Amino acid sequence: MITDDELDAYRVSGEKVRVVRDDIRENDIRGIVVAWDDEQVLIRRPNRNVVKLSRSYIYQPSKEERRSPLDEMDDTTQPASEE
Repeated sequence: MITDDELDAYRVSGEKVRVVRDDIRENDIRGIVVAWDDEQVLIRRPNRNVVKLSRSYIYQPSKEERRSPLDEMDDTTQPASEE
């Protein structure tokens, strides 16, 4: 989950973010962070519509290469190595 400090940095800089919701690139949301609470983030899209999204999604700068949620899930579900 994205932290308040990361969201505040995006809001203050006005940097465009990409919200990755699933493995389909066309479902990504791009826009500017406007506000947030404990569970949701408000993103203003280029057409000025505002979208309310879960904080559990992947938030990253729009100019960076897209990270897949499946890759992130694989990283967190790897069993601990047995020694």
